[in-house]
Amino acid sequence: MTELSERAATRSPFSVLGMLGMLYGAACYLFFLVTFLYVIGFLADVPFLPKTVDRAETVTPPLAAVLINGALLALFAVQHSVMARPAFKRAWTRIVPASLERSTYVLAATLAVVLLLWQWRPITDVVWSVTTPAAVVALYALQALGWAVLLLATFLINHFELFGLRQVLAAMRGRSVPEPEFRTPLLYKLVRHPLYLGFVIAFWAAPHMSVGHVLFAIGGTGYILVGIFFEERDLAALFGQKYREYQKRVPMLLPFGKSDGR
Repeated sequence: MTELSERAATRSPFSVLGMLGMLYGAACYLFFLVTFLYVIGFLADVPFLPKTVDRAETVTPPLAAVLINGALLALFAVQHSVMARPAFKRAWTRIVPASLERSTYVLAATLAVVLLLWQWRPITDVVWSVTTPAAVVALYALQALGWAVLLLATFLINHFELFGLRQVLAAMRGRSVPEPEFRTPLLYKLVRHPLYLGFVIAFWAAPHMSVGHVLFAIGGTGYILVGIFFEERDLAALFGQKYREYQKRVPMLLPFGKSDGR
C-alpha cells in the first residue's frame, strides 16, 4: 500500500502547497467579485444596499467629507499604482511566491476599495438630476454598457490571469504561465485601454449626480489618467517597438479621438 501511495503521489501534478495557493487565489477572486458587484450598486444608489455614494446613516459636514473622501481615493490610487509597478513586483516576489503575487495584489486592491466604500461620506448637493423617464433609462443603460465594456475587456486579455487565478492554477499543476504576448483583440483595436474607458463611462453616466458622486468620478478618472501614463511606460518597456507602433495607430481612451503618437 505504501508503494502504491508513493506512485500515486509521484503521478499527481498537485501538491498541498499548490492546492492551498489555489484556494487562496480563489478566495481573493471571490472577495473581489462580491466587492465589484457592490461597487456597481453603490454608484447606482441601489435602495436595498446599506450604504451608497449618496446615502449613509450619518451625515458629515461637507468640508470634512471632501477631505475624508479625497484621502480614501488617494489611498486607493497609491496602493493600486505602486503595487502594479514592475520594480515593486520584483521586490515583492522575494517575499511571496510569484504565483501568488497577482492574487495578493487583487486582495490588497479589494481591501482598499472596501475601506473606501465603508468610510465614504456622501455629499448630497445636486449637480444635475434627470427626470425624463426615457433619459433616465438611457443613462442607466449607458452606465450598464460601461460595466459591460470593462468586463469584456478583461476577458479579451485573459480575465483569469488578470485576477491571479491562472497563476495559482498553473502553480498547483506544477506548470509555468507563458510569457505575455502582445495582442489587440476586438475592443483593443478601437482604443488602447477599453477597460479604463468602461470605468469612465460607468462613473459619469448617472441620471442623478450629486457633489459626492462627482468627487468620486473626478477622483476615479484622474487616477485612471495617471495610471495609464505609468502603464503605457511599462508596456512600451515590455513590448518595445510593437507597442510604440500601436500607440501611433490607436487612440488611448476615446475611440473617436486621435492617437497621441507616443
